[in-house]
Amino acid sequence: MTQESWSLVRSRLEASLGNDAFTNWIAPIEFKKLEDGIAYFAAPTNFIGNWVKNSYGLRIRELFLEYGARVDRLAFAVAQQSSRKEPTSRPTASASGGQSGGFGGNGSEAGNGGNWQTLDSAGSQLYERFKFENFVVGRPNELAYAAAKRVAESPTVRFNPLFLYGGSGLGKTHLMQAIAWEIRSTRPEAKVMYLSAEQFMHRFVQALRRNDTLSFKELFRSVDVLMVDDVQFIAGKNSTQQEFFDTFNALVDQNKQIVISADRAPGDIEIGERITSRLQWGMVVDVHPTDYELRLSIIEAKAEVQRESYPEVEVMPGVFKFLAQRISSNVRVLEGALTRLFAFGSLAGKPVSLEMAQECLSDVLRASDRKVTIDEIIRKIATHYNLKVNDILSARRARAVARPRQVGMYLAKNLTANSLPEIGRRFGGRDHTTVMHAVKKINELKATDSSIEEDIELLRRSLEA
Repeated sequence: MTQESWSLVRSRLEASLGNDAFTNWIAPIEFKKLEDGIAYFAAPTNFIGNWVKNSYGLRIRELFLEYGARVDRLAFAVAQQSSRKEPTSRPTASASGGQSGGFGGNGSEAGNGGNWQTLDSAGSQLYERFKFENFVVGRPNELAYAAAKRVAESPTVRFNPLFLYGGSGLGKTHLMQAIAWEIRSTRPEAKVMYLSAEQFMHRFVQALRRNDTLSFKELFRSVDVLMVDDVQFIAGKNSTQQEFFDTFNALVDQNKQIVISADRAPGDIEIGERITSRLQWGMVVDVHPTDYELRLSIIEAKAEVQRESYPEVEVMPGVFKFLAQRISSNVRVLEGALTRLFAFGSLAGKPVSLEMAQECLSDVLRASDRKVTIDEIIRKIATHYNLKVNDILSARRARAVARPRQVGMYLAKNLTANSLPEIGRRFGGRDHTTVMHAVKKINELKATDSSIEEDIELLRRSLEA
């Protein structure tokens, strides 16, 4: 019945997503089984599995439900490879219903270091590769790493909550799962709940439909550590926000640890003033975009993992530096590019040269060459200096506003191709001479004020990421 349901779900997805999206994401995955509300799939790569789960997970669960199969969440395993020369081969199910590339009876995942364990029936899977020893530390993320380690190693609550925020693919999920792994190792008696905000919302909605919110409350308020990923997704969901607020307060009153991640700071998420103030109670840490040195370190670390699967692949000098310079969007894109490069080199049977990297990763490189806009600069300046966009564009001349505005003009001059008159116009209708003065002033301050220089470097990395 469930295989039939999946065939129907596939057909509906193909009709609604279109041929390209279906071919790229849904066609490569293979349904394995449905057990205890978890739909298990095999995928060619972790990237594809994560993309399907994050982009289409809710829709897939809804369609399964339409065809009589209740699915609470999706779980993906990387298919076992029949040969290292065929890194993208798809798994096949045996006639007896066994799994050729995914899940054993205990629900473990096979292949490429993607082993996972489920914390409990309501939580998400933990991936083996997301441990502290696999996290590459550099200047942009060292504070976040230190805070996560402190929370994981301390039997008492240190920061409540620990709030990690930053752009996609910068390591927030890695750090959260690393905390969970560490606690499981050192305090196995502790009850840890790790899940996404979407899953929290889904479980709450299901409880409302079953008229069983009491069980939901008992489950989530009985944990020792609650970890909620991507909390920005509950913004605007009033009933879920209220339940999250109540759960947060209940756990804090019990002196239980809370760890939260989001793509932006608490004050920039529209989840109500009460929740925002609660989220700012503890330690709020910005996971900064990677710099060149950190990206190069990450590439070198990930390359060692790839060499376990492709020992025959030789990478020529300069390729890793090229990738670190050109791909600055996020670590996931960087890791995906590296995986593709090793697979391409294995299939071609040639050393990976700079020319091969440019050919193999042409689409990734084009996407990474995005242009910074003045609007982005203005928004980033406002966030960084805790101002409103209207403050930057206003006629206010107080130093607390004027200096950030000058920094914004300086960045616009150096990071965009816009003319000085255009920059002045976009910064509240100012004259081009005002922009010239701002650029000159910031250049002077950079030579004497290290904090200005640090601010500009941080903002530049963030905008180019």
